[in-house]
Amino acid sequence: MDAPIYERFDTNEGFQGAVDRLMEQPGRELRVFDPDGAALRLNEPQRIERLARFLIASRSMREVQDAFLLLDAMHYVRRPMATLFRGAMGLGDENEGQALRGRFGEIWAASYPAVSSTTVGL
Repeated sequence: MDAPIYERFDTNEGFQGAVDRLMEQPGRELRVFDPDGAALRLNEPQRIERLARFLIASRSMREVQDAFLLLDAMHYVRRPMATLFRGAMGLGDENEGQALRGRFGEIWAASYPAVSSTTVGL
């Protein structure tokens, strides 16, 4: 195993470089905590490209066609085809909200590698 890498930064350029390097690493989960996301420059074409590559690398993301936002499993905005802007909004719809929560769980679970079929993975 390689030794851990630790690099400090104290400028915006250093921060941007660190974010780019982070998104170039292989992985399946990216959690973002930032007060407003402005410093992350998520709207810049290069950053969008890096983020897209990271997301596409997950095996579940290749088959997913829909896109949705879900708030408290009661309110949602959903597009059945992520490539189209046709969709629906539901407010106070706990039945559909719970269904979307289940859908999110399925996508989340599929984003992780499955247990190996060898006896080592059992």
